[in-house]
Amino acid sequence: MAFDQNRPDGAGNVMGWRLGGLLTRPFAVIGRSAIAWVGNMGASAIFLLLAFLRIFKAKQFIKIVQQIYYIGARSSMIILLVGFFTGMVLGLQSYHALVKFGAQGALGTLVALTLVRELGPVLTAIMIAARAGSAITAEIGIQRISEQIDALETMRIDPLRYLISPRIAASIISFPLLTALFDIIGIIGGYVSGVLLLGANAGTYIYRVQASMDMKDISDGFIKAIVFAVIVSTVSCYQGYFAHMRPDSHGAKAVGLSTTSSVVLSCVLILVSDYVVTSLLI
Repeated sequence: MAFDQNRPDGAGNVMGWRLGGLLTRPFAVIGRSAIAWVGNMGASAIFLLLAFLRIFKAKQFIKIVQQIYYIGARSSMIILLVGFFTGMVLGLQSYHALVKFGAQGALGTLVALTLVRELGPVLTAIMIAARAGSAITAEIGIQRISEQIDALETMRIDPLRYLISPRIAASIISFPLLTALFDIIGIIGGYVSGVLLLGANAGTYIYRVQASMDMKDISDGFIKAIVFAVIVSTVSCYQGYFAHMRPDSHGAKAVGLSTTSSVVLSCVLILVSDYVVTSLLI
């Protein structure tokens, strides 16, 4: 039976409902955000699975090679630059820290293991996400809002096979290679900083680099690089492919926001997954 708001009991019920709504509103916002996050994670996983299965279709080789050139070869200069100066800074800081304990002979060990196990895969992935990942999101996003992807579907061309699969395959191939390049140039940078500039013993540095690393250290770094490749390529392609479905904008603005979200989310997931993978491999 309906109540009369002019009656005391009706007014009390209305106030109670309003108070309950105010108290539960923060939990409702958190719940909606959690549901949206879980939905996006599930959609991304399905998106990755469908695109990955299409890698092995016919006539993919040429497109994969083109994307290896774009993602891998064209990112090599920034990887060389960042890797060299990362190694130099690491050698500089490590040398001054080790001198306090009279252990400057361990400089090569510290530089090599830090680069190969942690800094190499992480910084390589972040640099590629900033350079190639953002470009991938913008390119696919523009194709989406200009209805080029719809045109592919009209011509019975699978957009996942044509646009997404080559980029995922190229990332899986390029990330470990660029990580190895980063590690090598970083160790050289540590040599320049610690040996040539600060006067550490060259033979000790090289011996420590060789003696301190084994195959497990190298393989762990490559495993991280592959995980980061899957994350960056999936996030970049997913954000661009569904740029038109963003609830906060549309058109060209949606492409810009998707590109920003792609880089930020990729970097966050790289750091989170780095901890998870390290805890599993250690």
